Amino acid sequence: MLRVEDVHLQYGAALALRGASLEARAGEVTCVLGRNGVGKTSLLRAVTGMHAVASGRIAWEGEDITSLPAYERTRRGIATVPQGRDIFPLLTVRENLATGFGLLPRGRRKVPDEIFDLFPVLARMLDRRGGDLSGGQQQQLAIARALVIGPKLLVLDEPTEGIQPSIIKDIGTIIGMLRDRGDMAIVLVEQYFDFAFELADAVTVLDRGQVVLAGRAENLAADQVRAHIAI
Repeated sequence: MLRVEDVHLQYGAALALRGASLEARAGEVTCVLGRNGVGKTSLLRAVTGMHAVASGRIAWEGEDITSLPAYERTRRGIATVPQGRDIFPLLTVRENLATGFGLLPRGRRKVPDEIFDLFPVLARMLDRRGGDLSGGQQQQLAIARALVIGPKLLVLDEPTEGIQPSIIKDIGTIIGMLRDRGDMAIVLVEQYFDFAFELADAVTVLDRGQVVLAGRAENLAADQVRAHIAI
């Protein structure tokens, strides 16, 4: 389990998170929803160690990881797919996938066959440069690269952004398949409400850096959640 407790995070004098809390369990998708600029990405940066928190506690599998750097969190099985994908445009698909090998033992430095079962399009494009792929293909590559390490926690920041509807459907199917394996916790930040709510087992809604609604998806009405994220 991931447990985020009363986390405050700031950029200079600006407070981005104000006592935010979150839980994510293996075999579930926990969706973080909210309008633009309310702290969703900041919460993910706190979880993955990309930005230090001012106060609060982050625990993963019972261990306090609040002060651990990002690479140590990756060693513990936490992988992230950042907003905007951040693939390497001049590297091939094969080389992009290999960038996930860095913290793996030498004997595990290979792309699991499961990756190409999930993303067959990548198997046909291994020698194509990342920058030559479509936006949807780049997003699939970014998710595949995160999966190379065999994560126990997968953090996804708006994976549907700028993606064509057919690929959005494919990504939703893949997230559902990963969830249903039962050995991975998934935290999903998403603007596309219908996509997120359909996948969600648990929902956390942020507003101005604070959690304003949280609970099991089956106990929350869609209109109730929409009321907190409508512009």
